[in-house]
Amino acid sequence: MQKEEALKKVSEYLVTQFEIPSEKINPEAHLFKDLGMDSIDALDWFAAMHSEIGLPIIEKELKMIRTVQDVVDYVVRNLK
Repeated sequence: MQKEEALKKVSEYLVTQFEIPSEKINPEAHLFKDLGMDSIDALDWFAAMHSEIGLPIIEKELKMIRTVQDVVDYVVRNLK
């Protein structure tokens, strides 16, 4: 998956699953500070992506994710 496609998919999840306004979503947006997510939201989100698109859950890497770009990079790196 390319970065542009991953960003689109990540943005769609944020809008549909968490009702975050699309204008708030950009690669630099911090998931917790800017978008109002919490750790439970993040885990639910990754579980949904695992179920829907087969994204592997790599706990060590998930702990490092803070921004939308971090999520995009994780998706590109782990969904081949």
